[in-house]
Amino acid sequence: MKRAAFQCERDRFAKLRAVDGSGIGADYDDVRLIQEICKSLLVSDEKLRELMDLMLLSMEEGLAKETASTAAVKMLPSYVRSVPNGTESGHFLALDLGGTNFRVLLITLEGKKADMVSKIYRIPDSLMKGTGQVLFDHIADCLAKFMVEHDLSGKPKLPLGFTFSFPCRQEGLTCARLINWTKGFSAAGVEGKDVVTLLREACQRRKDVDIDVVAVLNDTTGTLMACAHKENTCQVGVIVGTGTNACYVEKISRCGKLDGEMDPNDGPDEVIINTEWGAFGDDGRMDSVRTEFDRNVDANSINPGKQIFEKMISGMYMGELVRVVLEHLTKEGLLFEGSTSTALFRRGAFPTKYVSEIESDLHEEDRTFQNTFNILEDLGLERITPTDCANVAYVCSLVSARAAHLCAAGIAVLLNRMQKPMVTVGVDGSVYRFHPTFKQLLDQKIDQLVDRGLEFQLMLSEDGSGKGAALVAAVACRVEQERVQRLLAQQKISNSS
Repeated sequence: MKRAAFQCERDRFAKLRAVDGSGIGADYDDVRLIQEICKSLLVSDEKLRELMDLMLLSMEEGLAKETASTAAVKMLPSYVRSVPNGTESGHFLALDLGGTNFRVLLITLEGKKADMVSKIYRIPDSLMKGTGQVLFDHIADCLAKFMVEHDLSGKPKLPLGFTFSFPCRQEGLTCARLINWTKGFSAAGVEGKDVVTLLREACQRRKDVDIDVVAVLNDTTGTLMACAHKENTCQVGVIVGTGTNACYVEKISRCGKLDGEMDPNDGPDEVIINTEWGAFGDDGRMDSVRTEFDRNVDANSINPGKQIFEKMISGMYMGELVRVVLEHLTKEGLLFEGSTSTALFRRGAFPTKYVSEIESDLHEEDRTFQNTFNILEDLGLERITPTDCANVAYVCSLVSARAAHLCAAGIAVLLNRMQKPMVTVGVDGSVYRFHPTFKQLLDQKIDQLVDRGLEFQLMLSEDGSGKGAALVAAVACRVEQERVQRLLAQQKISNSS
């Protein structure tokens, strides 16, 4: 009966919706009130440019020796000195640990071609919450089984790239100390330790696994590398999924905190910097665009006052931000005739996938809002009108557009800083992949914010955490070979003189 009534109301709505061109038509006074309440979610280009100036300042503080330790945006060196140039070849192993499953991969590179075989292994909850030694012994055991299955045991050891997608302090290409576990892990004795050393020790305890870990990285660096293998103009990697982060290729000579630590003459004068831009604004520099809704989401998060930029962009928070706005509008009597819903008023009840599904209704020719109605009905709401559905879709579109525009501002900062005539931006993450308009909004806004004369293109990354790890290993081997060749050449010249 309720659906039949909705259908009847929807037919009436279809005749009225052209009143203001927004597809709403009826209840125009309520629409104006909703737009007034939500206007704080609109960020002008002028304001975006102000934020870009502040983000650049934050990034420069993160790179400077004098301010790096206190900077909100940490700008961590990955120690990866080059992107693939197409000459990499050979067999490489990759290990991808970032959740309850992990993967072992064997990748064969030949020019732009990459053949890959992989296997997924489960990490039981007992190992996630046990001891670090038991956890890494399990990883080594799975690695040993993989090597037997692919006839790698007893053969010359292969270079291995290790994607470890947890917060780390990287101290070299093969050294990353875990800062703290996330994603449900709490294995004892790992925090503060170098995860590469723990992996090597686990393999040594077995005595049947001989590996050569040549690089440890996070998934953002892997995203850049995976795209760079296909398109060598890729100089930026971005993740817009559960969280958000970006990395880019920077001149070592512009990284003051690396003075004396990394010689620009001992290899390429560049290094991939992991910005950790999700923390932009933790020092108050985003306060001018934060709304009461953002402050609500932040206050009720597990880390209040932290990752401010991320909380305005990423999938972990986008749905909750929409829910907070809808709760406010409902309490103001502007949605659902003021009727309440226990689910709508419960934190975490509105996942980001709802935002994508609801906004897909806006791109249907007849705008029946069927997805929106089904979602609202599942949330226990009963007095749902087509106008309500249109208003809910409007709120979703504001929140997601703001997210895309803020992300675009961050990417434009990197492009403007690099000043390279053409840059490919490798992007991955569930928001970028599955939201119906995020990619288009991102592309358009970057184009409006980037300096004149600079060209860019967005490219979806394929398996950055797996393929990207092998590519980092391959590039590390190539750079080391080039270094040795330079030393031999210098020695030959010295001896001849």
